[in-house]
Amino acid sequence: MTDLHRLSIRELSEGLKTAQFSSRELTEHYLKRIAQIDPKVKSYVTVTAEQALAEANAADAALKAGNAHALAGIPLAHKDIFCTQGIKTTAGSKMLDNFISPYDATVVAKAKAAGLVTLGKVNMDEFAMGSTSENSYVGATSNPWALDHVPGGSSGGSAAAVAADLAPIATGTDTGGSIRQPASFCGLTGLKPTYGRVSRFGMIAYASSLDQGGPMARSAEDCAYLMNVIAGHDAKDSTSINKEVDDYVANLNGTAVKGLRIGIPKQYFNVAGLDADVKARVEESLKKLEDMGAILVEIDLNMTEAYVPTYYLIAPAEASSNLSRFDGVRYGYRCENPVDLMDLYKRSRSEGFGAEVQRRILIGTYALSAGYYDAYYVKAQKVRRLIQQDFLKAFENVDVIAAPSAPTTAYKIGANLSPTEMYLGDIYTLAVNLAGLPAINAPVGFDKDSLPVGLQLIGNYWSESQLLSIVHQYQQNTDWHTKRAAIAEENA
Repeated sequence: MTDLHRLSIRELSEGLKTAQFSSRELTEHYLKRIAQIDPKVKSYVTVTAEQALAEANAADAALKAGNAHALAGIPLAHKDIFCTQGIKTTAGSKMLDNFISPYDATVVAKAKAAGLVTLGKVNMDEFAMGSTSENSYVGATSNPWALDHVPGGSSGGSAAAVAADLAPIATGTDTGGSIRQPASFCGLTGLKPTYGRVSRFGMIAYASSLDQGGPMARSAEDCAYLMNVIAGHDAKDSTSINKEVDDYVANLNGTAVKGLRIGIPKQYFNVAGLDADVKARVEESLKKLEDMGAILVEIDLNMTEAYVPTYYLIAPAEASSNLSRFDGVRYGYRCENPVDLMDLYKRSRSEGFGAEVQRRILIGTYALSAGYYDAYYVKAQKVRRLIQQDFLKAFENVDVIAAPSAPTTAYKIGANLSPTEMYLGDIYTLAVNLAGLPAINAPVGFDKDSLPVGLQLIGNYWSESQLLSIVHQYQQNTDWHTKRAAIAEENA
C-alpha cells in the first residue's frame, strides 16, 4: 500500500472497485504524502483533510453498494481559482485571502457528483496572471524536478502537486497557456479544451473570452477520465456550448496516427528565443510520430508576430473590467480606516492586488479608455479574427498542428525576468486561446539540466478526443510520461 501514488487513474478505479484498497486508505495515503512532502514543494494553499476523509467514506459506501461512478473515491486537487463551498478560494491573491465561497463552481460540483475526493486547493499566480506561480500572495511553488525552479504558471500548484505525486489528477485553467506551460515545465499531460467545452461558472474570471478549465495529469488516459466528468453544457455559463460530449476514454484509440497530417509551422521553429534542447526534443517526438505513420507537413502561420501584442491588449482589457468588482465594499480585502469612499477604493485595490495584477489592470484600463479604445482594443479584436482565420486555413490541409509548448524549460525561482521576457515566453500558447481552439501538452524528454520538455498539439474546434487519442498512442510507444522526479519517489 506504499505505492498507491504510482497507479494510473484506471488502475486506481479498478483497485477501488475490486476492493484491493478503500478510498479512505487511498485518501489517507495522499494526505500523509502532502503532510511530509509538500512543505518542500509548497503546492497546496489549503488542505481539506477532514472533508476529504468524509468524501472518501461516502465513496466507499457507494462502491460497496455497487452504484458508484468510475472515478468514485479517487482524490484530486483543485486550482484555487475554482469556487468551493465552505472552503477558502483565494485565486492566489491577498484580495481574496478571506473569501469563503457560498457555492461550488460547476467543475467542482461535477467532480463531487462523480464521487471524486477533494484533497485541497493548490497554488497559482494571482488571478491567473503569470507564468511562474511566483505572483502568488502565499509565495512561490517549487518545481518537483528541481526545487529551485518554477513549476510554470498560472496553474503551477496543480502541475507541482501531480508531478510530486501529491494528487493523481488536478484541475487547471488556461487563459494563455496556463495548463500547457506548467504541464510542459513539470513533465505532465495537460489539456486546454475548446472554449465553451468546460463550464466557467464559479471559475474566478481573468479574461472571460479566453479562460477555459481543463485536466492536468500524468497521461492522456488520466486526462480523458477527468474530461469525462467536467466537460459538457452548463446553463449557468452563457459561453458554454450545448454540444454532445464524447466519451474521451472510449475514444483513446479512436484516431489513426497512420496517415495523420501534422502541420509544422516554420515560423514557430525559427523563434529567436527557442532553446536548442527544447527544439531537439520536440523534433525527436515528431520523428517518433512520423515513425508511427503520421505525415509531417510544413505550413505557414503568418500571424505569429501578432500573438503577443494582441493577447496583451485583449486579456488586460477584460481583466480590468472583471477585476473592477474587487472594490473593498462587498467581499474580499478591505483597507483599514478609510477616510472616504475614494480612499476605500484606492487603498483596498492598491493593497489587495499584487504588482503584476496592477500592471495588467492599468494596461487594460488604458486600452479601453476614451480616445484609445478604437486604436487598441478594437484593432486587437480585428487582429484576433485574422489569427483565427490563419489557423482555420491551416486546418484545411492538416489534422493537427505541432509546436513546442514553451520556448524554454522551467526558469529558476527569482530569475526576475522582465514583464516583456515573461510575456514572450507564452509565444506558442497564446494564439490557441485567442482562436478558442483546443490544445494539449505531452512530455517528450528532458534538456541538458534534466528539466522536462513538452510538445504541444493544437486541434481544430471540438477535437479533444483526437488530441487525447494521438497523445495516448504516442505514450503507448514512449515512456516519458512515466518518468518521475526524485521527490515523487519518496515514500511518506
